[in-house]
Amino acid sequence: MESISVKRYKEEDMDIWNSFNKTSKNSLFMFDREYMDYHSDRFVDHSLLFYNEEELVAILPMSEKDDSLISHGGLTYGGFVLSNKIKQHGVNECFEALINYCKENGFKELCYKQIPHIYHSQPSEEDSYALYINNASIKKIEASTTINLFNPLKMPKGRKSQISKARREGVEVLELDDDDSFRDFIELENEVLSEHHDTTAVHSSDEINLLHSRFPDNIKLFGAVKDDKMIAGVMIFEYENVVHTQYMAANDLARNLGALDLTVKYIIDKYKESKKWLDFGISTENNGLVLNEGLISQKEGFGGRTIAYYTWGIIING
Repeated sequence: MESISVKRYKEEDMDIWNSFNKTSKNSLFMFDREYMDYHSDRFVDHSLLFYNEEELVAILPMSEKDDSLISHGGLTYGGFVLSNKIKQHGVNECFEALINYCKENGFKELCYKQIPHIYHSQPSEEDSYALYINNASIKKIEASTTINLFNPLKMPKGRKSQISKARREGVEVLELDDDDSFRDFIELENEVLSEHHDTTAVHSSDEINLLHSRFPDNIKLFGAVKDDKMIAGVMIFEYENVVHTQYMAANDLARNLGALDLTVKYIIDKYKESKKWLDFGISTENNGLVLNEGLISQKEGFGGRTIAYYTWGIIING
């Protein structure tokens, strides 16, 4: 039997962490410490490294809140990031070591957000089985809408009509990478969110520009422009197999002209031969219990269908 040891992440481990993440079988750029630590003041980081003797076999982005150890509060996902070498029994032992670590450090609950399978470069659902045999329960399921870019479903005629209308009206989709464009987009996003949802974007324009400067190949902006003004846009996070729409925004003029529809179509065409999935993200509220039918209908209108985001919980018994 392997002997798994657990070490809490420290700043001095940054290079080791980042190097492991880049070569793992379910790597995401958001697990790079240059991404994770941009908002370190908002969360109490409690990330962990798992060693089999001297060999690093897994990392786990986590934070702590009250008496719970949770998949990092600043990230959409946060399950085990795994070595290509590790097998099912090794992940089982990582979970056993994790639960023991929680007991030793006084945590009463473990909250675990799985990385959806479409983001894996190799099969990486060993954690599903390990969660099951450790009596984990599902705390939350959220519905995310995803397009299979290699075999997309047909768009309805109404959506195609909107795309044609935007083209007739002279809307142009541009790939933008300057700070001012990202700032203009976040301002547009906040206008829309404030008007329709009484909220604002999770990221400020300064944060987005900082992250874009660190990850220019992963964070990209596509703007729908009419008369030299951005009226709609989509900011994407690009992964190995997935394009994720982090933010989408359209003002009233853009909605009337179908500018956002044209922007999404542009992204589908751009990535249809290099990425497998276009993931729009969740359309659920209240911990997944309420489906925003209008929002998911808009995404499904591009040919998307549901994948599930799972959050699990394990009660730690003394």
